[in-house]
Amino acid sequence: MTTHIAGTNIEDIYTETAGLDVDTLRNLGPLRGLAGIWTGDKGVDINPKAEGPVRQAFTERIELHPIDPQSNGPQLFYGLRYHQHVVKPGEVETYHDQVGYWLWEPATSTIIQTLTIPRGQVAMASGKAAPDATTFELVATRGSELYGICSNPFIDDAFRTVEYRIKVSVGDGTWSYDEDTVMMIRGKTAPFHHTDRSVLTKIGEPTPNPLMRHRPTAKPA
Repeated sequence: MTTHIAGTNIEDIYTETAGLDVDTLRNLGPLRGLAGIWTGDKGVDINPKAEGPVRQAFTERIELHPIDPQSNGPQLFYGLRYHQHVVKPGEVETYHDQVGYWLWEPATSTIIQTLTIPRGQVAMASGKAAPDATTFELVATRGSELYGICSNPFIDDAFRTVEYRIKVSVGDGTWSYDEDTVMMIRGKTAPFHHTDRSVLTKIGEPTPNPLMRHRPTAKPA
């Protein structure tokens, strides 16, 4: 039986791709420029409060390290595991914490971002990009069985997230993001656009994925 997977008709859904290149950093496509350790001190967050939108500056640190190639049978991903930690300027208390994966599927030119925050909310966003792209956009939508948003009951009732969108631009030793989290807040009729923007500067190199770190070094002839 033929199965439709990510835009490709695949007869054998079990057999993994043979002879994989285990150098994840070399196979990240448009995500290659995100690999590493980054800091930013010019972030701006517009968030909802009872009295109205509030503008908040923030600083952050993001680590993105390559993982080994991941297979769902013949489907193949290369990716980065990430941790984002955000504070208000000069403070220690966590303002925002987020973990997840950035994934690249070379066969379909698809980028996926998974994200989890300790407010009881998860999302999976996706978008398309060329392997050498330096800008790309991903979207997740509430209610979708593919690339959706899932929240705990309180958030879904009081601050329902109906769409998450992130635009990324990669430069030389920097990258930036522009996020728009569209929320329906209880008691309000118009959607609220909770936005976050930041520019990151590289301060450290990524740790190679486990298979690369333990790959035998060829001996000279």
